[in-house]
Parts: sequence; C-alpha cells; structure tokens
Amino acid sequence: MYEYDRGLALIHIKDAAKLFRMDDAVTGVRLKLDDMFRAPFIVEELARELPGSYFLSDWTRQHANFFRALRTEKRIMFIIILLIVAVAAFNIVSTLVMVVTDKQSDIAILRTLGSTPRSIMTIFMVQGVLIGLIGTLVGVSGGVLLALNVETIVPVIEQAFGIQFLPADVYYISDLPSDLRWDDVTRVASMSFVLSLLATIYPAWRASRTQPAEALRYE
Repeated sequence: MYEYDRGLALIHIKDAAKLFRMDDAVTGVRLKLDDMFRAPFIVEELARELPGSYFLSDWTRQHANFFRALRTEKRIMFIIILLIVAVAAFNIVSTLVMVVTDKQSDIAILRTLGSTPRSIMTIFMVQGVLIGLIGTLVGVSGGVLLALNVETIVPVIEQAFGIQFLPADVYYISDLPSDLRWDDVTRVASMSFVLSLLATIYPAWRASRTQPAEALRYE
C-alpha cells in the first residue's frame, strides 16, 4: 500500500527513544492476528476487559472511508454481475422461445403420440437447465482461473501496452491484488443457475400449450 510503503519506518526501540527523547518504556502495543477480520471484535473485548484508560484502534478504523468505499464497491459489483447474468438468462429465454417456435410441428407430433403437456414442459426445462449449467460451469472456471492468475496477467498487459492500471500516486495500492473467496464464487454461481432455471419456465410453459391441430394444420 502506497501510504504505508512511503510513510512507515521500523527502527529499534532504543533508537526511537533517543529520537523522541523518551525513556525505554513501551508506549504502545500492536497485535497481529491470524484472522485479520477479527480485529474489531478483539478491540471491543479489550475495551471491556482492560483496566484504566487506553486508546484502542484497529486497521479498519485507520482508513474507515476507504474500507467503506470498498464495501460499497463490492455490493455494486455484485449487482452488476447479477445484471450481466440476467442478460444471459434473457438470451436463454429468447433462444428457447425460438426453438419452441421452430419445433411447433415436432411438439405437435409428440403430443399426438401421447406425450403430456408436463412431459413437453420437462423436455424444454431440461434443455434450458443444461444450457445454464454448462454456461455457469464455464464462467466459474474462467473466473477462478483469472482470479488466481490476475497478478501475473495484469503486469503482462501493462508491459505490452505501456499503461499502468493503478498509479501509486493516485490510488491507495499500486498493484492489483486478487483474493479468491469461495463463498462469493458459490453465491454468484448459485444465482446464475437459479436465474437460468427461472428463464426456462416461460418457454417450457409455452411449448406445453402447443395445440397439435393448430400446429399441424398447414403441414
């Protein structure tokens, strides 16, 4: 991080005492946790248990506006991803509607052979679910591979085109980090599959409403 890389110095405590004209007494303690996201809870526990007056802070409070902006950006990105998935689900709807329209005579023949409206609806729902499942698996695989290799891909793109995505003098960070969260992957993949499943309902219902006599009138 640019601010810490350029504004933080680590020296021996005795040298610091001479520099600030203080004794060797420790004036502060910093704790490093195995789980960095438990820092706010640890601060609250220490505030309740420590006697006397102490100034307690954690890394989320030092740059509260920055982390609040990241939280908002994450929510907006999730909404944008859902909109992209919704567009893809609409493509599934339009594709299946075209298939239903094109296969009217075939559906009518199946109906005359004894197929029920429920079985016709099941056929098109299975087709739509398979399309959504394959698309979800391909998208998740590509996204995971990109997330795992983004720190390698971005420098190659910057060097090839002579650009810098995150200038150190403008942004808090100068590199583009990647932290793969499987809970986020699972949530997005689940929403994608659910939307693809919902997208198959109308075309399948429309196929099940096909009347054999009307479809075969001009055949």
